[in-house]
Amino acid sequence: MSTAEKTIKVRLVRGLRGCQQRHRLSVKALGLSKLNDVRELRDSPQVRGLINQLHYLVRVEA
Repeated sequence: MSTAEKTIKVRLVRGLRGCQQRHRLSVKALGLSKLNDVRELRDSPQVRGLINQLHYLVRVEA
């Protein structure tokens, strides 16, 4: 395993209107706030779980 941390870019592609409150909190936990907001996050099982839960709101970019 390399010393450099693997990262992934996550983009919020849909608005939060009409989604569940816990999904809104998960989006906030990823550091996303506005539409088309992008964050570069460390690739970990916890982050992957949040992305899996929010598959209809976010997009993973290379």
